[in-house]
Amino acid sequence: MLSRRKFLAASAGLAAAGLAAPARAQMLNKPVKLIVGFPAGGGTDVIARLLAEKLRGNYASTVIVENKPGASARLAIEFVKTSEPDGATLLFTPDFPLTVYPYSFKSLSYDSIKDLTPVAPTASSMLTFNVGPAVPDSVKSAKDFVEWCRANPSKASFATTSAGGTPHFVGVMLSQAAGVPMQAVHYRGGAPALQDLIGGHVPASVNPISEAMPLAEQGSLRVLAVTGPRRSRFMPNVPTMKESGYDVVLDSWLGVVGPANMPADVLKNLSNAIEAAVKSPDYVESLAKFGNEPFFMPPDTFAVRYKSDVAKWGPIVKASGFVATD
Repeated sequence: MLSRRKFLAASAGLAAAGLAAPARAQMLNKPVKLIVGFPAGGGTDVIARLLAEKLRGNYASTVIVENKPGASARLAIEFVKTSEPDGATLLFTPDFPLTVYPYSFKSLSYDSIKDLTPVAPTASSMLTFNVGPAVPDSVKSAKDFVEWCRANPSKASFATTSAGGTPHFVGVMLSQAAGVPMQAVHYRGGAPALQDLIGGHVPASVNPISEAMPLAEQGSLRVLAVTGPRRSRFMPNVPTMKESGYDVVLDSWLGVVGPANMPADVLKNLSNAIEAAVKSPDYVESLAKFGNEPFFMPPDTFAVRYKSDVAKWGPIVKASGFVATD
């Protein structure tokens, strides 16, 4: 058994080395809902369920994922916005419904800054540009796809998980950079979009890497490019859009937000629980299977990043000329 002196010395050594474990969260005495604005089976849903499993028994005894797809994830955001700020109803989401939608929709029922509380990111990701069996095997690069679209203008389209979101704008930005019109085909989530892609009903799609990677490994689709500032370590042979000749550089985060005015103690406990989850080896290992990197910031730091991301999308959306119609 360690003496008190040895225990304190060992603890100090760990802290000095930056290896001290995150503070353990206090348990919330009520069931928790993690709301996802996309259908079950998509990349956001899968990662939400990984997080819920880690929060269960740490943040609250009961943590469930509840899918509320519809209106390009806006229904889920509206639901969380109007919920009690007690830490029992939370949104797990990619960044774009909060950062891009304020500019791509004429009117929203929520204000990303005023109506929500940034809690913590849990993963970072990049997007992939994919083609399926509707495109000839000779199309092996983004430039090949552009030329195929030029030769087949009636077929020049791409599937996207939501109108006015980041995946949509990757297609829009590629279309503009290449000078070739491409029609966006919008779906309620990544799973149905990919089903139509591999079924040959749509030639291309833009998806989070977590959604595309398993199907690429099976040979059901071909990933032509990734949108990150550098190649993904999970797909080292796939070039970036920049390497492919198109100035389309985007990365993304997935994370937790809550209603506005969450009490400070609840926010701290939730943040502690998320930090412990994100740093757990099995969570990191599970993320890697879907091409995602663990990513955590405490609420104050995340709030700065969150507001910065909201601000940066204004000029991008304006330059695209896109305005959502639904």
